[in-house]
Amino acid sequence: MVFRHTVVAALAALGLVATSFAAPAEASPRSCSVPVIGPICAPDTAVLDGAQLLRTKFAALVGEKTSRTALNNLLAAAKTDLTAGPWSVTSKKQVPPSGDKHDYLSLAPYWWPTTEPTAENPWGCPFVQKDGQRNPIVDEITDHAYRGDAFAAIYRLALAWYYTGDARYAQRAALDLRTWFLDSATKMNPNMNYAQGIPCKVDGRGIGIIEFSYTLTQVVDATAILATGAPGWTKSDQSGMTGWYTQFLDWLRTSKNGTDEAKAQNNHGSFYDMLAAALALGTGQRDLAKTITQNAGPGRVAPQIQADGYQPQEASRTRSWHYSNFNLVALTRLAQIGKHVGVDLWHYTAPSGATLFKAVDFLIPGATQGQPAWPYPEMDFRSYAALDVLHAAADAGDRAARTALPKVPVQPGGDLYPVRPAAEQLDDISTS
Repeated sequence: MVFRHTVVAALAALGLVATSFAAPAEASPRSCSVPVIGPICAPDTAVLDGAQLLRTKFAALVGEKTSRTALNNLLAAAKTDLTAGPWSVTSKKQVPPSGDKHDYLSLAPYWWPTTEPTAENPWGCPFVQKDGQRNPIVDEITDHAYRGDAFAAIYRLALAWYYTGDARYAQRAALDLRTWFLDSATKMNPNMNYAQGIPCKVDGRGIGIIEFSYTLTQVVDATAILATGAPGWTKSDQSGMTGWYTQFLDWLRTSKNGTDEAKAQNNHGSFYDMLAAALALGTGQRDLAKTITQNAGPGRVAPQIQADGYQPQEASRTRSWHYSNFNLVALTRLAQIGKHVGVDLWHYTAPSGATLFKAVDFLIPGATQGQPAWPYPEMDFRSYAALDVLHAAADAGDRAARTALPKVPVQPGGDLYPVRPAAEQLDDISTS
């Protein structure tokens, strides 16, 4: 309360808001913004803690160093987003098997041809898998890269508007959203029927859903942020996005690709649950979000994490450090969704004694001491990959994680966790 009174007094002294302004939770979407400052209410986000965003906004406003530094880093990235894009699935040269460019299309990244392409065999089939080795041919189809660029830009722009009140950020985020999701000429159909196909083998696979699994949840949070009163973002826009999310969630839960991915027992299953829970919460289906997060304890944590925190299905990969962190991006974000619906996934304890905290703490030696302290295969070790999951664990009460944080290298572009407090994949290997 002392902090809030201090911030309110500071705002009042600047003549920007009265000391009797309504609590954020009581403000309407169109009545919680003030000149210069922008929104002064907490967004109804699915992964991020909206109240924490509001506290950080006020902290940055009054000059708190950590918040201000992180915000400056965010704005440096968002500045380039103002002129990048917009992006669309209809920009690709290739046509999906459906014949409709509005369908998302991508190829499996770790599959390679076994023969030289010929006129009779243009792909060089059959294809074989080489774990961790990305086939550059997949980048000839632009949907995957454009998805990454678009969704990241939308997220940064929405956050930049929320923290600064600068209408340019909101307006550009709105353009990017409408182009990818809403405009009839450029929008993506709400399915992933043709994601991570394998030439001459299968048109698309459930495993391809991973390409959207956390990046789309960033978009869900971005639209929730814009719904607090962003200039140029209309009720029709928000309704259109909610409709798209609803259709995509229905496809996710009923299609063959979706149900196949739900059965996965490694990071794919974790990300499936996280995506489904975020979409459920973002479309008002709180009971479904609660059920998914409750089931994640016995369904994901127990079979995936050993008593000491080791993740056998991830650490056995050629990119063991990356995938051990990657799975925890999904599970820690899922824990944040659970918090919104009264589920404490952080303190779930498996029969073996495994917990999310132990899985995060297992990463501390590698995060603080580098590859020599990580005795498992890794083709490109980046200590900072663990930074966000350590932040998330520290926020949830993990003292070991909090102690380790100052010793972990910061990712290029600076530590953004204080202004977007949820784990992200910091060592992006999608183009490596």
